[in-house]
Amino acid sequence: MIIGGFQKLTLIDYPGKLATTVFTSGCSFRCPFCHNPELVLGAGRDLSLHSNSEKEFFEFLKKRKDKLQGVCITGGEPTIQTDIVEFIRKIKKLGFLVKLDTNGSRPDVLKKIIDLKLVDYIAMDIKNQIKRYSETAGVKIDEERIKLSVDLIMNSKVAYEFRTTVVPGIHTQKDFLEIAKWIKGARVYWLQKYEETKILDPKLKNKTKNKKINLEKIKEKIEKNFGKMGIR
Repeated sequence: MIIGGFQKLTLIDYPGKLATTVFTSGCSFRCPFCHNPELVLGAGRDLSLHSNSEKEFFEFLKKRKDKLQGVCITGGEPTIQTDIVEFIRKIKKLGFLVKLDTNGSRPDVLKKIIDLKLVDYIAMDIKNQIKRYSETAGVKIDEERIKLSVDLIMNSKVAYEFRTTVVPGIHTQKDFLEIAKWIKGARVYWLQKYEETKILDPKLKNKTKNKKINLEKIKEKIEKNFGKMGIR
């Protein structure tokens, strides 16, 4: 497992649980607004979070078995790691709950993890309405794979959420009307505020400059389609 780092304690990454967050290196997308460019480009060693040693990560978990409840696996994109299934299996054997963050590009891996009952919570990023996915993700996307991942998650018995980082200059209110039609009936959907700090493509700032998008107005229009919807 290529680990970019891990955060010893998080109170927000795993809903309702005391957890640690482990960051995998490398990603199949190139979203210009991504705030973890080192992870996307596979340079996890440059992170100032912690060591990128898998051995050290598991030594840490063993010492925290009675103090932490869960592990959040994020990235980058965890499902592109060749040993992700075995990695999760090791975590589960230690008695931890597992939350997986994913962009949905590997429904085959998602299905295996779900079928093996290795995951307790899934958070999938919805980058945009499906027709604008490649444009938003920065690479050519297999739209059918993304749709399959959404279907797998929604039809599983695993707790889950969908979330979209709302970027002025990229997203429009119309995009969210289309997203709502697509994932209608989802258990939880979050709109995430775009933070223009460190991002993958600094040139995006030219597109977002002086642009605003009203998240409250979007929520008002589409929240009836979901079990729960919020802004964070």
